[in-house]
Amino acid sequence: MPPIAELPRTALFAATLGLCALLAFPGEAQARSSDRNQEMLLESDRSDCGTDDTGTCEFTGNVRIRQGTLRIEAARATLHRQDGDVSRAVLSGAPVVLRQEMDDGTPLNARSAQIDYNLRTEVVVFTGGVSIEQPRGTLSGERVVYNLQSGRVEGGGEGAGRVRMRILPRGGSDATPAADDAPEDSRDEG
Repeated sequence: MPPIAELPRTALFAATLGLCALLAFPGEAQARSSDRNQEMLLESDRSDCGTDDTGTCEFTGNVRIRQGTLRIEAARATLHRQDGDVSRAVLSGAPVVLRQEMDDGTPLNARSAQIDYNLRTEVVVFTGGVSIEQPRGTLSGERVVYNLQSGRVEGGGEGAGRVRMRILPRGGSDATPAADDAPEDSRDEG
């Protein structure tokens, strides 16, 4: 288990995941800001951490991370350390599940095969069956990249991978799009 002093950097990672997922939808509420100031609890079936300031710390089997309203479930969490700080965190699972309550009380739910957060470059990459849901809409695809410094969100996929975004009107109406408004790939081509 890493020294307790290292866990606050991991807390930044967890809170940032909720925030980056949320920012895919302009004008939405912010991730629960008080979560960043809460203690973090990281549990797993097994941990393997070196005692030096560099290298990796592996948490495997039923990894659970809790911090305030933030909940993350994964099969594996790998923390890369450099000069005593966590420089990168990689979560993987079948899938990784992230849930967080926003400051306005609305829920955020995200799923992805892998989440890779580089703390040095402040870039978070969601890959493999990405699905981000919140009351005003959804974002899905095979790859979503969020740059925390620039605020830029990119989505895409390899091969036939596509990004799909659904944004509901303010007021939460769950209107179904007319046939002419449906995305091209879902229209009948007969």
